[in-house]
Amino acid sequence: MQKVVLLVDVQNVYYTTRQVFGCHFDYNKLWSIVSEGRDVVKAIAYAIDKGDKKQREFQNILKAIGFEVKLKPFIQRSDGSAKGDWDVGITIDALEYSEGADVVILVSGDGDFDLLVDNLRVSKGKIVEVCGVAKLTAASLVHAANKFIPIENELLLK
Repeated sequence: MQKVVLLVDVQNVYYTTRQVFGCHFDYNKLWSIVSEGRDVVKAIAYAIDKGDKKQREFQNILKAIGFEVKLKPFIQRSDGSAKGDWDVGITIDALEYSEGADVVILVSGDGDFDLLVDNLRVSKGKIVEVCGVAKLTAASLVHAANKFIPIENELLLK
């Protein structure tokens, strides 16, 4: 049975799914798809913490599914822009936890991860699957992965 590490860039998934489909991502369905016939040895959802009640409820749902939830504080800059990026944290965890896995699944369309995905696949010999909204997933990320899983249809909450 393949051992799987599942890493989810929550902000990327939230905004891309909302922008293209106008709805939410189905984390339960994702879990059932990626765990079918495989053992999820580590699952982490990376999110930004604004401290509101609805967000805490969502984080509790993720925990109930089986995710460890890692949070960073939401930072509002004086110019009005916001900061809340997990790229380095996801990369470090992917490199660390891939040691005990056969498959690494990254749920994000962020092209900044193409070097990570390529490294996991080529240098570490891992199977790497990327899951993202097709229209908004970087082509370089799709090409770096062994498999691309588009967020559509059954992965959407309507």
